[in-house]
Amino acid sequence: MDENLFFKKATLLICSSLDVEVALWRCFEFIRTYLPADAMYLNIYEPSISGIRYVAMADDRGGKKIGQSIKLPVGLIQAIESGRRLKDYLIINRPDDDPLGRIITTELQLKEYSFIALRLFIEGHRLGVIDLFAKGHNRFSEDHARLLAQLREPFAIAMANALKHQELLDLKESLVSDNRYLNSELISRAGDEVIGAETGLKDVMDKVIQIAHLKTTVLLFGETGTGKEVIANAIHRQSPRRDEPFIKVNCGAIPENLIDSELFGHEKGAFTGADSQKRGRFERANKGTIFLDEIGELPPWAQVRLLRVLQTQEIERVGGSPPIRLDIRVIAATHRNLEKMVEEGSFREDLWFRINMFPIFIPPLRARPGDIPLLASWFIKKKSKELGITPVPGIAPEALSNLTKQSWPGNVRELENVVERALIQHRHGPLYFHHPQKLSPVMENDFSLQVTPVPVPLDEVIRTHIIEALQAAKGKINGSDGAAAMLAIHPNTLRNKMKKLGIKFGRKVKRFSK
Repeated sequence: MDENLFFKKATLLICSSLDVEVALWRCFEFIRTYLPADAMYLNIYEPSISGIRYVAMADDRGGKKIGQSIKLPVGLIQAIESGRRLKDYLIINRPDDDPLGRIITTELQLKEYSFIALRLFIEGHRLGVIDLFAKGHNRFSEDHARLLAQLREPFAIAMANALKHQELLDLKESLVSDNRYLNSELISRAGDEVIGAETGLKDVMDKVIQIAHLKTTVLLFGETGTGKEVIANAIHRQSPRRDEPFIKVNCGAIPENLIDSELFGHEKGAFTGADSQKRGRFERANKGTIFLDEIGELPPWAQVRLLRVLQTQEIERVGGSPPIRLDIRVIAATHRNLEKMVEEGSFREDLWFRINMFPIFIPPLRARPGDIPLLASWFIKKKSKELGITPVPGIAPEALSNLTKQSWPGNVRELENVVERALIQHRHGPLYFHHPQKLSPVMENDFSLQVTPVPVPLDEVIRTHIIEALQAAKGKINGSDGAAAMLAIHPNTLRNKMKKLGIKFGRKVKRFSK
Protein backbone atom coordinates (compact mmCIF):
# COMPACT_ATOMS: atom_id res chain seq x y z
CA MET A 1 0.00 0.00 0.00
CA ASP A 2 1.25 3.48 -0.90
CA GLU A 3 0.94 5.37 2.40
CA ASN A 4 1.55 8.76 0.74
CA LEU A 5 -1.37 8.18 -1.61
CA PHE A 6 -3.50 7.04 1.34
CA PHE A 7 -2.64 10.23 3.22
CA LYS A 8 -3.35 12.48 0.22
CA LYS A 9 -6.73 10.95 -0.65
CA ALA A 10 -7.89 10.78 2.96
CA THR A 11 -6.88 14.40 3.59
CA LEU A 12 -8.84 15.62 0.56
CA LEU A 13 -11.93 13.80 1.79
CA ILE A 14 -11.51 15.06 5.35
CA CYS A 15 -11.33 18.66 4.10
CA SER A 16 -14.11 18.29 1.53
CA SER A 17 -16.93 19.79 3.63
CA LEU A 18 -17.55 22.26 6.46
CA ASP A 19 -20.35 19.99 7.70
CA VAL A 20 -18.54 17.85 10.25
CA GLU A 21 -20.81 14.81 9.78
CA VAL A 22 -20.38 14.90 5.97
CA ALA A 23 -16.58 15.14 6.17
CA LEU A 24 -16.49 12.36 8.77
CA TRP A 25 -18.63 10.03 6.65
CA ARG A 26 -16.62 10.62 3.44
CA CYS A 27 -13.39 9.85 5.24
CA PHE A 28 -14.94 6.81 6.94
CA GLU A 29 -16.00 5.39 3.54
CA PHE A 30 -12.40 5.73 2.29
CA ILE A 31 -10.67 4.44 5.44
CA ARG A 32 -12.77 1.28 5.65
CA THR A 33 -11.14 0.04 2.41
CA TYR A 34 -7.79 -0.04 4.25
CA LEU A 35 -8.72 -0.64 7.91
CA PRO A 36 -11.33 -2.62 9.82
CA ALA A 37 -14.13 -0.09 10.29
CA ASP A 38 -17.82 -0.30 11.16
CA ALA A 39 -18.30 3.14 12.73
CA MET A 40 -16.38 6.34 13.36
CA TYR A 41 -17.19 8.90 16.09
CA LEU A 42 -15.88 12.38 16.96
CA ASN A 43 -15.96 13.38 20.62
CA ILE A 44 -14.85 16.47 22.55
CA TYR A 45 -13.64 16.46 26.14
CA GLU A 46 -15.63 18.95 28.23
CA PRO A 47 -14.47 19.64 31.81
CA SER A 48 -17.78 21.44 32.51
CA ILE A 49 -19.67 18.14 32.36
CA SER A 50 -16.78 16.04 33.73
CA GLY A 51 -16.85 13.89 30.65
CA ILE A 52 -16.89 13.73 26.87
CA ARG A 53 -19.51 14.80 24.33
CA TYR A 54 -19.94 13.04 21.00
CA VAL A 55 -20.77 15.57 18.27
CA ALA A 56 -20.88 13.44 15.09
CA MET A 57 -20.70 9.86 13.88
CA ALA A 58 -20.52 7.92 10.59
CA ASP A 59 -21.27 4.34 9.62
CA ASP A 60 -22.43 2.51 6.48
CA ARG A 61 -25.75 4.38 6.65
CA GLY A 62 -24.11 7.83 6.39
CA GLY A 63 -23.04 10.59 8.75
CA LYS A 64 -25.13 12.46 11.31
CA LYS A 65 -24.83 14.93 14.14
CA ILE A 66 -25.29 13.67 17.68
CA GLY A 67 -25.16 15.22 21.11
CA GLN A 68 -24.54 12.31 23.44
CA SER A 69 -22.57 13.05 26.61
CA ILE A 70 -20.76 10.49 28.75
CA LYS A 71 -19.77 11.27 32.34
CA LEU A 72 -16.40 9.77 33.35
CA PRO A 73 -15.03 8.73 36.75
CA VAL A 74 -12.64 11.12 38.48
CA GLY A 75 -9.66 8.82 37.96
CA LEU A 76 -10.17 8.68 34.20
CA ILE A 77 -10.67 12.45 34.04
CA GLN A 78 -7.35 13.00 35.82
CA ALA A 79 -5.66 10.58 33.42
CA ILE A 80 -7.11 12.36 30.39
CA GLU A 81 -6.18 15.82 31.71
CA SER A 82 -2.63 14.72 32.48
CA GLY A 83 -2.24 13.34 28.96
CA ARG A 84 -0.77 10.04 30.14
CA ARG A 85 -3.84 8.01 29.32
CA LEU A 86 -3.64 8.78 25.59
CA LYS A 87 -0.47 9.63 23.70
CA ASP A 88 -1.10 9.84 19.94
CA TYR A 89 -3.50 6.94 19.95
CA LEU A 90 -4.87 4.18 22.11
CA ILE A 91 -5.88 0.65 20.99
CA ILE A 92 -8.62 -1.07 22.98
CA ASN A 93 -9.27 -4.52 21.56
CA ARG A 94 -11.12 -5.89 24.59
CA PRO A 95 -13.25 -3.09 26.07
CA ASP A 96 -14.44 -5.24 28.99
CA ASP A 97 -10.87 -5.33 30.30
CA ASP A 98 -10.37 -1.52 30.11
CA PRO A 99 -12.26 1.00 32.35
CA LEU A 100 -12.48 3.70 29.64
CA GLY A 101 -13.27 1.21 26.88
CA ARG A 102 -16.00 -0.43 28.95
CA ILE A 103 -17.73 2.89 29.67
CA ILE A 104 -17.58 4.14 26.06
CA THR A 105 -18.70 0.93 24.34
CA THR A 106 -21.52 0.45 26.85
CA GLU A 107 -22.84 4.01 26.43
CA LEU A 108 -22.63 3.81 22.62
CA GLN A 109 -24.13 0.31 22.60
CA LEU A 110 -21.02 -1.12 20.92
CA LYS A 111 -20.05 -3.63 23.63
CA GLU A 112 -18.60 -6.27 21.31
CA TYR A 113 -16.45 -3.80 19.35
CA SER A 114 -12.73 -3.02 19.31
CA PHE A 115 -11.66 0.60 18.76
CA ILE A 116 -8.76 2.97 18.19
CA ALA A 117 -8.89 6.35 19.95
CA LEU A 118 -6.94 8.98 17.97
CA ARG A 119 -6.22 12.24 19.81
CA LEU A 120 -6.62 15.52 17.93
CA PHE A 121 -4.54 18.62 18.76
CA ILE A 122 -4.36 22.17 17.35
CA GLU A 123 -1.19 24.08 18.27
CA GLY A 124 -0.83 22.11 21.48
CA HIS A 125 -4.47 22.50 22.48
CA ARG A 126 -6.60 19.37 22.77
CA LEU A 127 -9.53 19.43 20.33
CA GLY A 128 -11.09 15.98 20.69
CA VAL A 129 -10.79 12.33 19.81
CA ILE A 130 -11.61 10.27 16.71
CA ASP A 131 -12.86 6.82 17.70
CA LEU A 132 -12.72 4.15 14.97
CA PHE A 133 -14.80 1.07 15.84
CA ALA A 134 -14.74 -2.44 14.33
CA LYS A 135 -17.09 -5.24 15.35
CA GLY A 136 -15.44 -8.04 17.31
CA HIS A 137 -12.43 -8.36 19.63
CA ASN A 138 -8.75 -7.99 18.67
CA ARG A 139 -9.56 -6.29 15.36
CA PHE A 140 -6.80 -3.64 15.45
CA SER A 141 -3.01 -3.90 15.32
CA GLU A 142 -0.22 -1.36 15.81
CA ASP A 143 0.09 -1.08 12.01
CA HIS A 144 -3.57 -0.12 11.80
CA ALA A 145 -3.15 2.50 14.51
CA ARG A 146 0.00 4.01 12.94
CA LEU A 147 -1.74 4.28 9.56
CA LEU A 148 -4.73 6.04 11.11
CA ALA A 149 -2.39 8.29 13.14
CA GLN A 150 -1.05 9.76 9.87
CA LEU A 151 -4.38 11.56 9.57
CA ARG A 152 -4.23 13.16 13.00
CA GLU A 153 -3.30 16.67 11.82
CA PRO A 154 -5.68 16.79 8.80
CA PHE A 155 -8.48 15.52 11.05
CA ALA A 156 -7.67 18.13 13.71
CA ILE A 157 -7.57 21.07 11.28
CA ALA A 158 -10.66 20.02 9.35
CA MET A 159 -12.68 19.24 12.44
CA ALA A 160 -11.66 22.50 14.16
CA ASN A 161 -12.79 24.47 11.10
CA ALA A 162 -16.02 22.48 10.78
CA LEU A 163 -16.87 22.88 14.46
CA LYS A 164 -16.09 26.61 14.37
CA HIS A 165 -18.24 26.97 11.26
CA GLN A 166 -21.12 25.20 12.98
CA GLU A 167 -20.66 27.39 16.04
CA LEU A 168 -20.93 30.51 13.88
CA LEU A 169 -24.07 29.17 12.20
CA ASP A 170 -25.60 28.44 15.60
CA LEU A 171 -24.70 31.92 16.85
CA LYS A 172 -26.15 33.51 13.72
CA GLU A 173 -29.39 31.59 14.15
CA SER A 174 -29.45 32.58 17.81
CA LEU A 175 -28.96 36.25 16.93
CA VAL A 176 -31.68 36.12 14.28
CA SER A 177 -34.02 34.47 16.77
CA ASP A 178 -33.15 37.01 19.49
CA ASN A 179 -33.66 39.89 17.05
CA ARG A 180 -37.10 38.60 16.07
CA TYR A 181 -38.03 38.16 19.72
CA LEU A 182 -36.82 41.66 20.68
CA ASN A 183 -38.65 43.20 17.71
CA SER A 184 -41.86 41.46 18.76
CA GLU A 185 -41.32 42.64 22.35
CA LEU A 186 -40.77 46.23 21.21
CA ILE A 187 -43.89 46.12 19.08
CA SER A 188 -45.95 44.66 21.92
CA ARG A 189 -44.67 47.30 24.34
CA ALA A 190 -44.88 50.27 22.00
CA GLY A 191 -48.14 49.05 20.52
CA ASP A 192 -48.67 48.14 16.92
CA GLU A 193 -51.36 50.83 16.76
CA VAL A 194 -50.75 54.55 16.32
CA ILE A 195 -53.26 56.33 18.56
CA GLY A 196 -54.97 59.01 16.51
CA ALA A 197 -54.19 57.42 13.15
CA GLU A 198 -57.79 57.98 12.02
CA THR A 199 -58.19 61.41 13.63
CA GLY A 200 -55.50 63.98 14.41
CA LEU A 201 -52.66 62.01 12.78
CA LYS A 202 -54.59 60.94 9.66
CA ASP A 203 -52.56 63.18 7.34
CA VAL A 204 -49.35 61.90 8.92
CA MET A 205 -50.34 58.26 8.49
CA ASP A 206 -51.37 58.88 4.86
CA LYS A 207 -47.80 60.05 4.22
CA VAL A 208 -46.42 57.04 6.12
CA ILE A 209 -48.32 54.73 3.76
CA GLN A 210 -46.98 56.65 0.74
CA ILE A 211 -43.33 56.37 1.78
CA ALA A 212 -43.06 53.17 3.86
CA HIS A 213 -42.32 50.77 0.97
CA LEU A 214 -39.53 52.97 -0.44
CA LYS A 215 -35.93 53.45 0.67
CA THR A 216 -36.26 57.26 0.58
CA THR A 217 -34.87 59.20 3.55
CA VAL A 218 -37.62 60.66 5.75
CA LEU A 219 -37.43 63.74 7.99
CA LEU A 220 -39.88 63.89 10.90
CA PHE A 221 -40.22 67.30 12.54
CA GLY A 222 -42.39 68.69 15.26
CA GLU A 223 -42.24 69.71 18.88
CA THR A 224 -40.65 67.56 21.57
CA GLY A 225 -42.91 64.75 22.72
CA THR A 226 -45.24 64.65 19.71
CA GLY A 227 -44.41 61.00 18.94
CA LYS A 228 -41.71 61.13 16.27
CA GLU A 229 -40.28 57.77 17.38
CA VAL A 230 -43.75 56.18 17.16
CA ILE A 231 -44.12 57.38 13.56
CA ALA A 232 -40.59 56.17 12.72
CA ASN A 233 -41.57 52.77 14.12
CA ALA A 234 -44.71 52.79 12.00
CA ILE A 235 -42.70 53.51 8.83
CA HIS A 236 -40.33 50.65 9.61
CA ARG A 237 -43.09 48.16 10.49
CA GLN A 238 -44.96 48.88 7.25
CA SER A 239 -41.82 48.62 5.10
CA PRO A 240 -40.24 45.55 3.44
CA ARG A 241 -37.53 45.88 6.13
CA ARG A 242 -39.94 45.08 8.98
CA ASP A 243 -38.10 41.87 9.92
CA GLU A 244 -34.67 43.56 9.91
CA PRO A 245 -33.09 45.72 12.66
CA PHE A 246 -34.59 49.05 13.73
CA ILE A 247 -31.78 50.99 15.41
CA LYS A 248 -32.52 54.19 17.31
CA VAL A 249 -29.83 56.83 17.88
CA ASN A 250 -30.41 59.88 20.09
CA CYS A 251 -27.88 62.24 18.52
CA GLY A 252 -28.15 64.67 21.41
CA ALA A 253 -27.32 62.07 24.07
CA ILE A 254 -23.98 60.82 22.70
CA PRO A 255 -20.88 62.58 24.10
CA GLU A 256 -19.10 64.42 21.28
CA ASN A 257 -15.87 62.44 21.68
CA LEU A 258 -17.77 59.15 21.25
CA ILE A 259 -19.96 60.04 18.25
CA ASP A 260 -17.59 58.53 15.66
CA SER A 261 -17.20 55.27 17.59
CA GLU A 262 -20.90 54.94 18.44
CA LEU A 263 -22.18 55.63 14.93
CA PHE A 264 -19.49 54.02 12.79
CA GLY A 265 -17.66 51.61 15.11
CA HIS A 266 -13.93 51.20 15.69
CA GLU A 267 -11.10 48.75 15.14
CA LYS A 268 -9.17 47.12 17.96
CA GLY A 269 -6.44 49.49 19.16
CA ALA A 270 -7.90 52.51 17.32
CA PHE A 271 -7.63 54.54 20.56
CA THR A 272 -6.97 54.07 24.26
CA GLY A 273 -9.58 51.69 25.64
CA ALA A 274 -10.44 50.11 22.27
CA ASP A 275 -9.69 46.58 23.45
CA SER A 276 -11.72 44.92 20.70
CA GLN A 277 -13.40 45.62 17.40
CA LYS A 278 -16.81 47.27 17.70
CA ARG A 279 -19.64 47.54 15.19
CA GLY A 280 -21.30 50.94 15.17
CA ARG A 281 -25.02 51.74 15.05
CA PHE A 282 -25.01 52.14 11.26
CA GLU A 283 -23.41 48.73 10.77
CA ARG A 284 -25.88 47.12 13.16
CA ALA A 285 -28.75 48.61 11.18
CA ASN A 286 -27.59 47.03 7.90
CA LYS A 287 -30.54 45.70 5.85
CA GLY A 288 -32.87 47.59 8.21
CA THR A 289 -33.65 51.13 9.37
CA ILE A 290 -31.70 53.63 11.45
CA PHE A 291 -33.61 56.37 13.28
CA LEU A 292 -31.51 59.48 13.93
CA ASP A 293 -33.43 61.35 16.61
CA GLU A 294 -32.53 65.00 17.27
CA ILE A 295 -30.27 65.15 14.22
CA GLY A 296 -29.91 68.91 14.73
CA GLU A 297 -27.74 68.22 17.80
CA LEU A 298 -24.87 66.75 15.74
CA PRO A 299 -21.71 68.91 15.66
CA PRO A 300 -20.55 70.17 12.21
CA TRP A 301 -17.74 67.61 11.80
CA ALA A 302 -20.17 64.74 12.51
CA GLN A 303 -22.57 66.21 9.96
CA VAL A 304 -19.79 65.84 7.33
CA ARG A 305 -19.35 62.16 8.20
CA LEU A 306 -23.10 61.57 8.09
CA LEU A 307 -23.42 63.30 4.72
CA ARG A 308 -20.79 61.00 3.23
CA VAL A 309 -22.59 57.92 4.56
CA LEU A 310 -25.89 59.09 3.04
CA GLN A 311 -24.20 59.79 -0.31
CA THR A 312 -22.11 56.61 -0.61
CA GLN A 313 -23.97 54.12 1.63
CA GLU A 314 -20.52 53.23 3.02
CA ILE A 315 -18.91 53.63 6.43
CA GLU A 316 -15.38 53.36 7.77
CA ARG A 317 -14.72 52.28 11.33
CA VAL A 318 -12.44 54.46 13.44
CA GLY A 319 -8.92 53.14 13.06
CA GLY A 320 -8.64 52.85 9.29
CA SER A 321 -10.54 49.87 7.93
CA PRO A 322 -11.69 49.31 4.34
CA PRO A 323 -15.09 50.90 3.53
CA ILE A 324 -18.05 48.75 4.56
CA ARG A 325 -20.96 48.77 2.14
CA LEU A 326 -24.40 49.11 3.75
CA ASP A 327 -28.02 48.71 2.71
CA ILE A 328 -29.80 51.03 5.09
CA ARG A 329 -32.87 53.24 5.32
CA VAL A 330 -32.48 56.53 7.24
CA ILE A 331 -35.24 58.26 9.18
CA ALA A 332 -34.20 61.55 10.83
CA ALA A 333 -36.12 63.61 13.38
CA THR A 334 -35.79 67.00 15.02
CA HIS A 335 -37.73 69.53 17.05
CA ARG A 336 -35.45 72.35 15.86
CA ASN A 337 -35.83 74.69 12.89
CA LEU A 338 -33.16 73.26 10.59
CA GLU A 339 -33.76 75.85 7.88
CA LYS A 340 -32.94 78.60 10.36
CA MET A 341 -29.88 76.65 11.51
CA VAL A 342 -28.73 76.44 7.89
CA GLU A 343 -29.05 80.23 7.59
CA GLU A 344 -27.08 80.65 10.81
CA GLY A 345 -24.38 78.24 9.59
CA SER A 346 -24.81 75.69 12.38
CA PHE A 347 -26.28 73.01 10.10
CA ARG A 348 -24.87 72.03 6.70
CA GLU A 349 -27.02 73.03 3.77
CA ASP A 350 -26.04 69.96 1.71
CA LEU A 351 -27.00 67.66 4.59
CA TRP A 352 -30.31 69.52 4.95
CA PHE A 353 -31.12 68.93 1.28
CA ARG A 354 -30.15 65.26 1.66
CA ILE A 355 -32.41 64.49 4.65
CA ASN A 356 -35.30 66.75 3.61
CA MET A 357 -36.32 64.51 0.70
CA PHE A 358 -39.69 63.61 2.29
CA PRO A 359 -40.57 65.78 5.32
CA ILE A 360 -43.45 64.82 7.61
CA PHE A 361 -44.74 67.36 10.12
CA ILE A 362 -46.22 65.87 13.30
CA PRO A 363 -48.71 68.33 14.78
CA PRO A 364 -48.57 69.16 18.50
CA LEU A 365 -51.13 67.66 20.84
CA ARG A 366 -52.92 71.00 21.32
CA ALA A 367 -53.64 70.98 17.56
CA ARG A 368 -55.44 67.62 17.75
CA PRO A 369 -57.65 67.71 20.88
CA GLY A 370 -59.74 64.83 19.55
CA ASP A 371 -56.78 62.50 20.20
CA ILE A 372 -56.50 63.42 23.88
CA PRO A 373 -59.34 61.15 25.16
CA LEU A 374 -58.00 58.26 23.05
CA LEU A 375 -54.45 58.75 24.31
CA ALA A 376 -55.56 59.19 27.92
CA SER A 377 -57.56 55.95 27.79
CA TRP A 378 -54.65 54.07 26.20
CA PHE A 379 -52.14 55.40 28.76
CA ILE A 380 -54.47 54.51 31.65
CA LYS A 381 -54.60 50.87 30.50
CA LYS A 382 -50.86 50.73 29.82
CA LYS A 383 -49.78 52.38 33.08
CA SER A 384 -52.29 50.41 35.16
CA LYS A 385 -50.70 47.21 33.88
CA GLU A 386 -47.18 48.51 34.62
CA LEU A 387 -48.17 49.63 38.14
CA GLY A 388 -50.15 46.46 38.89
CA ILE A 389 -53.45 48.32 39.33
CA THR A 390 -56.61 46.23 38.89
CA PRO A 391 -59.30 46.88 37.95
CA VAL A 392 -58.41 49.76 35.63
CA PRO A 393 -59.85 52.92 37.27
CA GLY A 394 -62.30 55.20 35.50
CA ILE A 395 -62.02 58.92 34.80
CA ALA A 396 -63.94 61.60 36.69
CA PRO A 397 -66.56 63.20 34.36
CA GLU A 398 -65.08 66.68 34.41
CA ALA A 399 -61.45 65.50 34.27
CA LEU A 400 -61.43 64.47 30.61
CA SER A 401 -62.91 67.79 29.50
CA ASN A 402 -60.26 69.54 31.56
CA LEU A 403 -57.48 67.64 29.72
CA THR A 404 -58.62 68.87 26.30
CA LYS A 405 -58.32 72.49 27.41
CA GLN A 406 -54.58 72.36 28.12
CA SER A 407 -51.79 73.71 25.92
CA TRP A 408 -49.58 70.62 26.48
CA PRO A 409 -46.12 72.08 25.79
CA GLY A 410 -44.68 68.62 26.47
CA ASN A 411 -47.25 67.04 24.13
CA VAL A 412 -47.94 63.27 24.30
CA ARG A 413 -45.04 62.64 26.65
CA GLU A 414 -46.40 65.22 29.08
CA LEU A 415 -49.89 63.67 28.88
CA GLU A 416 -48.40 60.25 29.68
CA ASN A 417 -46.73 61.65 32.79
CA VAL A 418 -49.93 63.37 33.93
CA VAL A 419 -51.87 60.10 33.54
CA GLU A 420 -49.25 58.12 35.49
CA ARG A 421 -49.25 60.73 38.26
CA ALA A 422 -53.04 60.49 38.50
CA LEU A 423 -52.90 56.69 38.73
CA ILE A 424 -50.38 56.89 41.56
CA GLN A 425 -52.50 59.41 43.47
CA HIS A 426 -55.91 57.83 42.77
CA ARG A 427 -55.24 54.10 42.37
CA HIS A 428 -58.89 53.13 42.87
CA GLY A 429 -60.37 56.00 40.85
CA PRO A 430 -62.01 58.04 39.73
CA LEU A 431 -59.02 59.76 38.16
CA TYR A 432 -58.41 63.50 38.43
CA PHE A 433 -55.54 64.95 36.44
CA HIS A 434 -53.47 67.50 38.32
CA HIS A 435 -51.30 69.36 35.86
CA PRO A 436 -48.10 70.98 37.20
CA GLN A 437 -48.94 74.06 35.15
CA LYS A 438 -51.87 76.37 35.75
CA LEU A 439 -54.86 75.14 33.77
CA SER A 440 -55.90 77.63 31.12
CA PRO A 441 -58.16 77.50 28.05
CA VAL A 442 -56.46 76.92 24.73
CA MET A 443 -56.64 79.84 22.34
CA GLU A 444 -58.50 79.21 19.09
CA ASN A 445 -55.46 79.80 16.88
CA ASP A 446 -53.52 77.15 18.81
CA PHE A 447 -55.49 74.52 16.87
CA SER A 448 -53.98 75.53 13.55
CA LEU A 449 -52.04 72.75 11.85
CA GLN A 450 -49.86 75.24 10.04
CA VAL A 451 -46.27 75.84 11.13
CA THR A 452 -46.41 79.49 12.17
CA PRO A 453 -44.03 81.59 14.28
CA VAL A 454 -44.76 81.47 18.01
CA PRO A 455 -44.21 84.37 20.37
CA VAL A 456 -41.99 82.34 22.74
CA PRO A 457 -38.87 80.50 21.45
CA LEU A 458 -39.19 76.71 21.70
CA ASP A 459 -36.02 76.39 23.81
CA GLU A 460 -37.54 78.77 26.33
CA VAL A 461 -40.71 76.68 26.53
CA ILE A 462 -38.60 73.55 27.07
CA ARG A 463 -36.49 75.36 29.66
CA THR A 464 -39.60 76.44 31.58
CA HIS A 465 -41.06 72.94 31.45
CA ILE A 466 -37.83 71.36 32.75
CA ILE A 467 -37.64 73.85 35.63
CA GLU A 468 -41.25 73.12 36.60
CA ALA A 469 -40.53 69.40 36.56
CA LEU A 470 -37.46 69.95 38.75
CA GLN A 471 -39.52 72.03 41.17
CA ALA A 472 -42.15 69.27 41.36
CA ALA A 473 -39.39 66.72 41.99
CA LYS A 474 -37.72 68.98 44.59
CA GLY A 475 -34.56 69.15 42.51
CA LYS A 476 -34.20 65.38 42.13
CA ILE A 477 -33.25 64.13 38.63
CA ASN A 478 -32.84 60.34 39.01
CA GLY A 479 -35.29 57.78 40.37
CA SER A 480 -38.94 56.99 39.85
CA ASP A 481 -39.96 60.29 41.46
CA GLY A 482 -37.26 62.34 39.76
CA ALA A 483 -37.68 64.97 37.06
CA ALA A 484 -36.32 62.65 34.35
CA ALA A 485 -39.04 60.07 35.08
CA MET A 486 -41.72 62.80 35.01
CA LEU A 487 -40.48 63.93 31.62
CA ALA A 488 -40.05 60.32 30.39
CA ILE A 489 -36.44 60.83 29.31
CA HIS A 490 -33.09 59.39 30.38
CA PRO A 491 -31.43 61.29 33.27
CA ASN A 492 -28.29 61.89 31.17
CA THR A 493 -30.41 63.33 28.35
CA LEU A 494 -32.08 65.66 30.86
CA ARG A 495 -28.69 66.79 32.22
CA ASN A 496 -27.42 67.49 28.69
CA LYS A 497 -30.51 69.60 27.93
CA MET A 498 -30.11 71.46 31.24
CA LYS A 499 -26.49 72.26 30.40
CA LYS A 500 -27.48 73.47 26.95
CA LEU A 501 -30.31 75.64 28.32
CA GLY A 502 -28.21 77.02 31.20
CA ILE A 503 -30.16 75.35 34.02
CA LYS A 504 -27.86 74.77 36.97
CA PHE A 505 -28.02 71.52 38.88
CA GLY A 506 -26.11 69.66 41.56
CA ARG A 507 -26.02 69.34 45.32
CA LYS A 508 -25.16 72.99 45.86
CA VAL A 509 -28.16 74.21 43.88
CA LYS A 510 -31.09 74.66 46.28
CA ARG A 511 -33.60 76.38 44.00
CA PHE A 512 -34.50 76.32 40.34
CA SER A 513 -35.50 79.63 38.86
CA LYS A 514 -36.56 80.77 35.45
